[in-house]
Amino acid sequence: MFELSPTDWMAIEVTLKLAIYTTLILLVIATPIAWWLANGRAPGGLRTAVQALVALPLVLPPTVLGFYLLVLLGPAGPVGSTLESWGLNHLAFTFQGILIASVIYSLPFAVQPLQQAFANLGRRPTEIAGSLGAGRMDRFFTVILPMSRGGFIVAATLAFAHTLGEFGVILMLGGAIPGETQVLSILIYDHAEAMDFASAHRLSLGLLIFAFVVLFVVYAINRRFDTVRL
Repeated sequence: MFELSPTDWMAIEVTLKLAIYTTLILLVIATPIAWWLANGRAPGGLRTAVQALVALPLVLPPTVLGFYLLVLLGPAGPVGSTLESWGLNHLAFTFQGILIASVIYSLPFAVQPLQQAFANLGRRPTEIAGSLGAGRMDRFFTVILPMSRGGFIVAATLAFAHTLGEFGVILMLGGAIPGETQVLSILIYDHAEAMDFASAHRLSLGLLIFAFVVLFVVYAINRRFDTVRL
């Protein structure tokens, strides 16, 4: 029942690589953004604008985001044409291009759990640590990270899981190049379009089971640490 073809395995490899890279990059990018949104000092209008910008992928059709990224990163776009003028390749229909798209599209799934965790933590613990002589990095690794670990786990889990299911934004920017940009969700669509329902069923069932496990883990962590709300 679960016998997979070489094409299936290539799509699994690309999908897992994309999800892992996206999650790692998002944890680095989302942490300072979430901390600033939760505890930073800024005019209310600026904070609201940043929150709306971060949450935009939640309501924006993926094809819209994918289209503008294609325009931006393609050979005729400002980024793509600049790269080509430097002797480099543009980023449309490349793994690097869909990685950028995936990071942008999954950004709210990393920022929002971390923001909630930091908001629950507050500034008091870090201020006390600072008064005792702890530097910025010491405060992050010895205070913020341990006390917000539930938020980090949920953010990483949701970002990873969301990346596995991305479709429209990847298809618009990356197409379906086997071994390069063809992820599982696109391969499932290709199987269904070719009336190969057995192959589509195998991959879909695998993703369905994985999604359930991810949500189970998220709710279990949320219940244990009581630091984030879905």
